[in-house]
Amino acid sequence: MKIEKNIINDEVEIVLSGRLDTVTSTDFEKEIDNLENLNVKKLIINMKEIQYTSSAGLRVLLKSQKLMDSKGGSMKLINVNEIVMEVFEITGFNEMLTIE
Repeated sequence: MKIEKNIINDEVEIVLSGRLDTVTSTDFEKEIDNLENLNVKKLIINMKEIQYTSSAGLRVLLKSQKLMDSKGGSMKLINVNEIVMEVFEITGFNEMLTIE
């Protein structure tokens, strides 16, 4: 998986590509952990290049949402494909996360 991070003021966009699974979710989680000490108010996770997500990826997304909630900020997922959206719908994550 490839991770690209763009920071502009208090907004961070993380662009993911590849598979978000047990092996790759640890790298994504490290990026999220690094945001803890930054003054981030808006987190955008761009998933246009993600072909698959496992429960490990879902866990990191939930952790990301909790982090942003604790900071009084917001998080949204953008460019989610049909396959990943189906996983969100089956697991109920589409009700917990902001997806555009």
